[in-house]
Amino acid sequence: MGRGRVELKRIENKINRQVTFAKRRNGLLKKAYELSVLCDAEVALIIFSNRGKLYEFCSGPSMLKTLERYQKCSYGGVEPDRPSKELESSYREYLKLKAKCEALQQTQRNLLGEDLGPLNVKELDQLERQLEASLKQIRSTKTQSMLDQLTDLQSKEHALIEANRALRAELDQISKESHLRQSWGGSEHSIQYTQQHAQCQGFFQPLGCTPTLQTGYDPEASDQLTNSTHAQVTGFIPGWML
Repeated sequence: MGRGRVELKRIENKINRQVTFAKRRNGLLKKAYELSVLCDAEVALIIFSNRGKLYEFCSGPSMLKTLERYQKCSYGGVEPDRPSKELESSYREYLKLKAKCEALQQTQRNLLGEDLGPLNVKELDQLERQLEASLKQIRSTKTQSMLDQLTDLQSKEHALIEANRALRAELDQISKESHLRQSWGGSEHSIQYTQQHAQCQGFFQPLGCTPTLQTGYDPEASDQLTNSTHAQVTGFIPGWML
């Protein structure tokens, strides 16, 4: 029974995608080698992974010569006078940049804890020192950031304390003024009452004359009445009756 047809689309699973890439890459490199040996053909194969890693195969003397031959065949009619030295210089620059890129990618993977198998003890120690230095720098930066935040919070706290102190002093001043106004109001009321009482006492003064209207029995008045009666009998009229 034959195998079913495989649908060509991107493999979503990362592990399955890497496994498939490794298998098919090796198969493609093997086929290129077999083609160059069986048919005596000059084959050049260049493969870049999704991480930018380069895989190449060349059956000729060098990849550079094969690329020069390809350049002449493809763009010879368009740029016939283009020197091969420029192409060689560009390719060398490309190789340098490729090596730097691969080194940086490998270092990044090592810092993330990946692809540590090929590293020896010395390289692992160096990687550990780099991680410790990076961790020390990160902790120092974090501590400085926390100290800056603490200083900022302390300054804000000081400002709030000063504002609270000013508000409390203002509140105390307002309370003192209120008590003083209340005490002034009570003193004025007592002074007005005293003045009014004194005026009333000066207005109502006792008279210096002897009162003539009396209630009850008065011996002196009885004697005066008897004398007046006696005067009438004798024919003498008192002066107050004239």
